[in-house]
Amino acid sequence: MRVEIWGDIVCPWCYLGAARFERALADFPHRDRVEVVHRSFELDPRRESGVTEPVSELLARRYGPRAAEMERSVAELAESEGLPYRTERLVGNTLDAHRLLQFAGERGLRHRLVDVLYAANFARGEDLFGVEALVGLAVEAGLDAEEARGVLEDPTAYRDAVHTDQRTAARLGATGVPFFVLDGRLGVAGGQSVDVFAQALDRAWGDRSPLERLGGTDAEDGEVCAPGGDC
Repeated sequence: MRVEIWGDIVCPWCYLGAARFERALADFPHRDRVEVVHRSFELDPRRESGVTEPVSELLARRYGPRAAEMERSVAELAESEGLPYRTERLVGNTLDAHRLLQFAGERGLRHRLVDVLYAANFARGEDLFGVEALVGLAVEAGLDAEEARGVLEDPTAYRDAVHTDQRTAARLGATGVPFFVLDGRLGVAGGQSVDVFAQALDRAWGDRSPLERLGGTDAEDGEVCAPGGDC
């Protein structure tokens, strides 16, 4: 069963939701048969590339006096989940990070790079928005530095893959992140509790339609090749 997770690396609820989902998955009896795929979603694609600002300024502009209290509440939730959380962070355009994640997916390291980016942003409050910063994090995730730099220095590399992920999210009705799709059929929006994710895994696994067979059994037909070369 495949679970697809749309998120952005600057999204605190994505950070929390991914951790909660992983806790639910760890206790899922069929976890070894679950493939988790992280998908791209830019929360603010119109933000100018290379321009960053403290997240506190962005939140204050959007929410006014409530901003600081809202951020403290999220920090307390993260800490209750055992997740380190820095309220002093930068925010910027995340397209380059998503392009790098698409590249990492080809190397089988997308999940690892997601974890590295979340840790760098939320646990350490590092700058994620320059080529050299992202190359360093790519290396931390196990990617080759020069290959990662080549991707980042070509603004067209993996850009279409990022946009394809975002169009798919829109088609599925995702208006925000995190957004989880289990087995291509069951959607879960938001950083839900571990219990909700556990229930979603059970339901998606149990609701899978059995294979409908046409034309009798393999043994009756005799028109198949079996493992070992028997035809």
